[in-house]
Amino acid sequence: MKLKKFVTGVITLGALVTLASCSSGNEKNAQTAADGAGKEVVVGVAPGPYGDMVTAVISPLTEKEGYKLTTKLFNDYVQPNKALASKQIDANLFQHTAYLEKFSADNNLDLTAIGTVPTLGMGIYSKKITRLADVKDGATVAIANDASNLARTLQLLEANNLVTIKADIDETKATVDDIAQNPKNLEFKTLDAAQLARAIDTVDLALVPGNFAWAAKLDPADALALEKLKEEYKNVFVVPTADKEGKLAKAVEKVLTSQAFKDAIAKSDFKDFDKPADWQ
Repeated sequence: MKLKKFVTGVITLGALVTLASCSSGNEKNAQTAADGAGKEVVVGVAPGPYGDMVTAVISPLTEKEGYKLTTKLFNDYVQPNKALASKQIDANLFQHTAYLEKFSADNNLDLTAIGTVPTLGMGIYSKKITRLADVKDGATVAIANDASNLARTLQLLEANNLVTIKADIDETKATVDDIAQNPKNLEFKTLDAAQLARAIDTVDLALVPGNFAWAAKLDPADALALEKLKEEYKNVFVVPTADKEGKLAKAVEKVLTSQAFKDAIAKSDFKDFDKPADWQ
């Protein structure tokens, strides 16, 4: 009889310990979920290097902060912001500050950049010449037809002494009509930005934005010149403004400003990208 009571007591004690352990484990799991630890986060990207940057560099670092980043590819520059605003994704990384501000204002979206990443600028590419000094009179030049990329194109041409833009205009809104001097009598062929990389075979020069150059596997080292980006043209990690003080935003911001991120970029395919100003 005593043995039976002893066995019953041991079983009861074991059950209580198991229940306590389960309860503690459940509370810990609930707390982990509440903290966001181990949470999978969807980041919207467009064709270009930034999806690769998320996967290869940023996500391994954010996992240490409790967030695994995965990417969702969009094939245009409209959907990623609208998808973020409607909470179909958690964040995005594909655009620079100037585009974010204009698109948000035009579409009444409340989105906020929480950090800047190394960014591949526009490049001047050619299969016919190996240096800009060899540009011939009347050379054909493929340029973007959208306002933002066109203005940057003209600034890059001016920076390399191929054209001069009128002094009394806003250079961020410049068009071919604002060219004051064209000493090489360059002939411009305007195309959709996505088609510029393909045009290299048919023109003397093509000015290709970084995203499209990367997608076309153009090596920045082969560019005759690369754009020195202004800060507003460097790409940013974006979240809904309502979430900018949230745990995810704080974790990503911590990573993007860390020495570990700088070191990882220095060892990656993105090492030659234009760096954020505060890295200097």
